[in-house]
Amino acid sequence: MADPEPRFGDYYRQIYLRGLAGEQPAIPVDPAELERQAEQAMEPRAANYVYAGAGAGETMRANREAFRRRRIVPRMLRGVDSPDLTTQLLGRELAAPLLLAPIGAQSIVDPEGELASARAAAAVGVPMVASSAASHTLEQIADAGGPRWFQLYWPNDPELAASFVARAEAAGYEAIVVTVDTFIPGWKPRDLQQAWLPFLEGVGVANYFEDPVFRAGLERSPEDDVGAATGHFLGVQLNPSLSWDDLAWLRERTSLPILLKGILHPDDAREARARGVDGVIVSNHGGRQVDGSIASLEALPAVAEAVGAELAVLLDSGVRSGADAFKALALGADAVLLGRPYIWGLALAGEAGVEAVLRMLLGELELTLALSGHSSPAELDPSALAPETP
Repeated sequence: MADPEPRFGDYYRQIYLRGLAGEQPAIPVDPAELERQAEQAMEPRAANYVYAGAGAGETMRANREAFRRRRIVPRMLRGVDSPDLTTQLLGRELAAPLLLAPIGAQSIVDPEGELASARAAAAVGVPMVASSAASHTLEQIADAGGPRWFQLYWPNDPELAASFVARAEAAGYEAIVVTVDTFIPGWKPRDLQQAWLPFLEGVGVANYFEDPVFRAGLERSPEDDVGAATGHFLGVQLNPSLSWDDLAWLRERTSLPILLKGILHPDDAREARARGVDGVIVSNHGGRQVDGSIASLEALPAVAEAVGAELAVLLDSGVRSGADAFKALALGADAVLLGRPYIWGLALAGEAGVEAVLRMLLGELELTLALSGHSSPAELDPSALAPETP
């Protein structure tokens, strides 16, 4: 009989045991130090792209401040022996209430990019949400294994949008995540100051360049004329005219669950429910789109209340630790998406770095549950937190 998989909460034991042999963690355990070292390790243009936020960075700061304003209230003597992070989401069982957020052009940080991230997510047993703007095709990412969702940047060419969705279904993706807050780019000074975007150099466009519908719109293949292909990408990528009415078109073309990523207002959440989607992701795109926006965590309770138990509710933007994930789950999220921190791990140690970041966060989450008197994420509700502090 095979030995059982170690619990996420035992990860700290593994670190200490390795320490007996003189081995210290390969990447920083502290999120702030992880962030600092990763920025130093990246090529400057890549660092500016990854770390860029909209405007003066007020939304990025608001995301972190919202988590700091919330305080956990531990409960004692509740007989918590071994917390279980197993989570039911959209009719499927996940090893933990965590997913990798969609982040494009990951090869600017590590040559294997999304492939390394997908393998790490598979090793841990959590889904990766693969970006439309990936450096590798969605089929290549699927070959890396593990549960996976596909994030759709809905192009203005309906045939191309339909092709992306069909390819995702054929490749075994389990949900379609429509990002609704990036129909035009946000004003990001760090990007603008360096006057560089990876997509303009043919990075992060693999799904487009390999798509049969996209290629049919070219006079010459991307391999023969990358400039013309890039121009065509810029012409079809964004879709400012997208509206609620378009969701019916998507629903007709896929049986997969559909989630809308970028919901912050409860009225939009109610509209999503009325339009028949399966979930919403409360997100301000990591502070990259609207400067001065409400923090995702601030928006979460009202969105969760607006949809009740009818829709899956997830959160991203600002999650840095297991304690952050605990707070989001207590305020109504069914799961959280982790963004920049796994890219920091990728920058420092590739696949192993991403896996380490995931295991550290989930190890902290399981310990936080136990130390706060809870056996599973399903037990969490706002009573696990103190009233919001100013």
